[in-house]
Amino acid sequence: MGTLYLVRHGQASFGADNYDQLSPLGERQCERLGEYLRARGQRFEAVITGTLQRHLQSHDALARGLGQQHEALRLPDLNEYDSHAVLATVHEGPLGKPTTPEAYKHHFRLLRQGLAGWMAGALQPEGMPTYADFAAGVQAALDHVRSQHRGDVLIVSSGGPISTAVGLVLGTPAETGIDLNMQLRNSAICEFSFNPKRHVLVAYNALPHLDSPEHRDWVTYT
Repeated sequence: MGTLYLVRHGQASFGADNYDQLSPLGERQCERLGEYLRARGQRFEAVITGTLQRHLQSHDALARGLGQQHEALRLPDLNEYDSHAVLATVHEGPLGKPTTPEAYKHHFRLLRQGLAGWMAGALQPEGMPTYADFAAGVQAALDHVRSQHRGDVLIVSSGGPISTAVGLVLGTPAETGIDLNMQLRNSAICEFSFNPKRHVLVAYNALPHLDSPEHRDWVTYT
């Protein structure tokens, strides 16, 4: 039986022109995770990432902390949905950068609405796959792990694919993934045991590497 560690990328650049870059804190979060895993003597049989810049930067920072270099398999199926395209299905014109608590709430209310419509097949964001195809891509990544590996595997991805993976393993309705996604913290670990037949969820949204007073203000969600 193997163990799959699904890790969300470190803090990116929410509200910036280019979200797909780790912030300095995001770099530290992932490097700290690597240090934590190194202290446990963790080694990985395989590493898989999405192809977004924040995935690659998160893996690089984690590898520095871990003191190990890996030739990662890069799978586009592990990339995040396009939140701008999702928002455009429920809001005409671009949303301004949220700068107040109410603006943040409004942003995420609209995002939830757009995601629910996409998942139900009622809305189709431009340039994105259907939700059924998005979920099938995540399932294909899980199937790859089960069929190709027996040891410990690391996946670095984003909230959407990770929450979808959790929902697929648990057999929850697609919309449950919205709540799972909104709770995922940066650099958090979702742990699964797996064998050739199935995955089993062991831990969700864990931050053992930040569980200390000096790292309390390193916990972020976007």
